[in-house]
Amino acid sequence: MDKRVYNFSAGPSVLPEEVLIEASKEMLNYKGCGMSVMEMSHRSKEFMGINSQAEQLLRELMDIPDNYKVLFLQGGASTQFAMVPLNLFTNSKKADFIDSGAWSAKAIKEAKKYGTANVLASSKESTYSYIPKVAPENFSKDADYFHITTNNTIYGTRFTPDNIPDTGDVPLVADMSSNILSEVYDVSKFGLIYAGAQKNMGPAGVTVVIIREDLMGHAMDIAPTMLDYKIHADSDSLYNTPPCFSIYVCSLVFKWLKDKGGVAAMEKINREKAHILYDFLDNSTMFRGTVAAEDRSLMNIPFVTGNDELDAAFIKEATTKGFVNLKGHRSVGGMRASIYNAMPVEGVKALVALMGEFETKHR
Repeated sequence: MDKRVYNFSAGPSVLPEEVLIEASKEMLNYKGCGMSVMEMSHRSKEFMGINSQAEQLLRELMDIPDNYKVLFLQGGASTQFAMVPLNLFTNSKKADFIDSGAWSAKAIKEAKKYGTANVLASSKESTYSYIPKVAPENFSKDADYFHITTNNTIYGTRFTPDNIPDTGDVPLVADMSSNILSEVYDVSKFGLIYAGAQKNMGPAGVTVVIIREDLMGHAMDIAPTMLDYKIHADSDSLYNTPPCFSIYVCSLVFKWLKDKGGVAAMEKINREKAHILYDFLDNSTMFRGTVAAEDRSLMNIPFVTGNDELDAAFIKEATTKGFVNLKGHRSVGGMRASIYNAMPVEGVKALVALMGEFETKHR
């Protein structure tokens, strides 16, 4: 194939072409230093500048308050399933969870190794097709934290910025791996936010943690040094060799997003993209969405025909025409279009046109 495809992968996902071009220009010689970012010391002034710029751009994009630390860590968001309880189980060693998908279920399983994971509600019985609602009077007043997954990559549901739980004095922890920077969330409503980079920020290898300062410095005695937030905060994320190139690409993506007008501007574009696809699904006689309308994700849109053979035929045809990674997760089946920030509106319009042609051919 001599041209770029429309990549609807759930992650690692599409990156902005402008970012890829910029990174390629600097691959052999980063800003005249004579070497690639992949080769330079993480203690060098060049990389420390990259690290600092990435943090400052992210702070600006998300309007992160001064009393929060921004960390660039390794181990993926999955390591945070253990790191969060190891650092936040400081009193009751109890946490509340809303089980809205596979990743929240993994976070619950890991937290149980260190304390009590109280599952307030789950939508597992309906293949996680909606976000469970929980009345505030059912929250644990003595919980050390309250955990949600803001966007469920596999199932295509999300907590909108308007319906996140108001947990009062209990720190709200959010896994934002698949929708960070896609719409405006008020960071001050959260005690801790974590997100793997490989959806909306950059290549796999780095995980962003945004943590309120008062939540650090209380790690459990059994917490390994590498899993203590304060250790990394005190070292500006340079306690050990970080994923330098991944952080560098993240800084380019942050700059790209800033040039696009920031998160609010990107949210407008994302809503347009999602509307185009959802509108088609709502009016199609062949394709349909799989989740509750009020909980629909802006980033991950699963859909099916209701016929496994038709699903497979559509995926095959789409792939031959340059629409790749549309196969849905095995637990849902069908198709899934992940339309992260870097997916252009034209890509979604082209997908809808292809779906329309397929529907006409197979009536």
